[in-house]
Amino acid sequence: MKLYALSDLHVNHAANRETLEAMPAHPQDWLILAGDLGESPDQLAWVFDTLAPRWARLLWVPGNHELWTPRDGPAGVAKYDALVQLCRSRGVVTPEDPYPRWPDQPDVRICPLFLLYDYSFCPPGMSPAEAIAWARDDGIQCADELYLRADPYPDRGSWCRARVAATEARLSALPTSERTVLISHWPLRLDLVRLYRIPRFIPWCGTVLTHDWHLRFRAIAAVSGHLHMRATDWRDGVRFEEVSLGYPRHWRPECGAAGYLREVLPGAPEPGPMQSGGPVWHR
Repeated sequence: MKLYALSDLHVNHAANRETLEAMPAHPQDWLILAGDLGESPDQLAWVFDTLAPRWARLLWVPGNHELWTPRDGPAGVAKYDALVQLCRSRGVVTPEDPYPRWPDQPDVRICPLFLLYDYSFCPPGMSPAEAIAWARDDGIQCADELYLRADPYPDRGSWCRARVAATEARLSALPTSERTVLISHWPLRLDLVRLYRIPRFIPWCGTVLTHDWHLRFRAIAAVSGHLHMRATDWRDGVRFEEVSLGYPRHWRPECGAAGYLREVLPGAPEPGPMQSGGPVWHR
């Protein structure tokens, strides 16, 4: 039995849908779907209906694309709640459900998290407005500013802080004898964000409030997506996995989606001295 992860399926692209349809079955294994599966509830439903018969269990966290509301309809918290109900109707584990134990290691909890971002990934001292302007000065604009509404919160930063506080309370309530696998669409640490071509996109990539969660909550691994920059990193002996598939230009057709599945559990051994802090790249 294994725990795999994949994110950023973006099935609004035909090539991504086709490669997902070709994914082999893993009837004994669990699959983490770490956000940005699509841009509409119908696309999420298609992903779940396509993959659920092939896996023993699916676990989902939202990305920014799932939360977009480009037209009239539920927005912000209402949109998220509707997606949670869609997942539950298909037996998919969400951040609102009890954290399941890993059957092969009952002291390990698999923890899907919905945390968002608060613009704190930016040069010190910048307000959110200044961070957005700083990115715009380099030609970077994020579609979230148009499509990701935070209703009823006044802004995404406020929603993020509320999500962080609620999630922190849940994780803190776990017995200290238990370890965790932390799953978030957005990276938990700023030093994991490497965007060489668009470095000023970082304000939309996470929050500094989760910088030490891998230690505080006894993580054996942390999973994220969002960056479309697949890598394995180690921090303080904890393995961080970026597991994006990405847009069609970000993956090789000959590998297919199956070639980008990342094994989280049992997972990789402890890093050697050359890997203790930096990334191991995956293509």
